[in-house]
Amino acid sequence: MSRRRELGLFLRSRREGLTPEAVGLATGLRRRALGLRREEVAELAGISVDWYTRLEQGRVGSPSTHTLDALARALRLAPAEYAHLQLLIQPHSAPAVPAQRIPAALARVVEQWQYPSYVVNERWDLLAWNDAAAAVFGDFGGQPGECANLLRYMLLDDTAQQVFGDTWAEEAQRMVGKFRRLYDQHAGSKAFDALIGDLNDASACFVTWWQRHDIISQGTGRKHLRDQSGILRAFEYLSMHPADAPQLRLALYMPVA
Repeated sequence: MSRRRELGLFLRSRREGLTPEAVGLATGLRRRALGLRREEVAELAGISVDWYTRLEQGRVGSPSTHTLDALARALRLAPAEYAHLQLLIQPHSAPAVPAQRIPAALARVVEQWQYPSYVVNERWDLLAWNDAAAAVFGDFGGQPGECANLLRYMLLDDTAQQVFGDTWAEEAQRMVGKFRRLYDQHAGSKAFDALIGDLNDASACFVTWWQRHDIISQGTGRKHLRDQSGILRAFEYLSMHPADAPQLRLALYMPVA
């Protein structure tokens, strides 16, 4: 699916997620539209209805910064959502094939980190993890000759539900929102489309969450995880992109004292 098409779907999802009351508009007795109508968004943003309609349909080029700002205000976009909108507008420059190798120095960091650590590529294929990560997460669903994938593990592997326990659904939704941001930037990539196709076929939860077009940024936080021995442990985690390999993401976990 093209990036322009993903842009239209994202705008539509934000429009349909707003109510007239949320933006100060009156509601009619016979209102049937889900969320805001296109003409209401156009009016709020100060643009023509025809132009906005074509934008949602993926039939126009890149809007100006002024127009993006107006749309962001009209749709009440959060900072992460606005940043995502800007990325969708920028020319596509992401590689078609996700990285499959990591720098030797990065591999040593993962191996020598005494707590759970792993590295994923743009598609969240797991390229490396240490013994401490395996003690918590298991083998991430990896099989001999096959590449483990973090999103596939979270949604399809029963081990993930055991590790995350009562927080699994919330955490899985957050991960889908984080991955949606990456996917839209790689729209049209066969590798990404293949993964999404598999998840659509295998997980009803994924289908529901994916269609929401939620956008969540990476960052830091805290998780309570039940390791492979059955012990519940609290971790703080940090996610970062190495300067010499920005297409990769390093995750580091630290126990909470």
